[in-house]
Amino acid sequence: MAKLIPAAERIVRARKLIQKARQLPAPTEGGRSDFSYVANVKDLLRQARDLIKFISMTPSASAEIKEEVKRVYQEIEQVDGELLR
Repeated sequence: MAKLIPAAERIVRARKLIQKARQLPAPTEGGRSDFSYVANVKDLLRQARDLIKFISMTPSASAEIKEEVKRVYQEIEQVDGELLR
């Protein structure tokens, strides 16, 4: 059976995945059209989204946690725009 991860830990893990996406070395050839680079970035950002996806729907989540989730979503979108567009 899967171990439950607290919301705060999920947010921390999501931020680590976002940072990992930022630290991926950008390809020298092909630029942002390098399929493996794009796939790696999108996969890391997807994992981050999946970690926090249901936090705001849980009744036990506080208002602070829900605001933090919104900020993480904004950060994901920002990184997606910076790295892939």
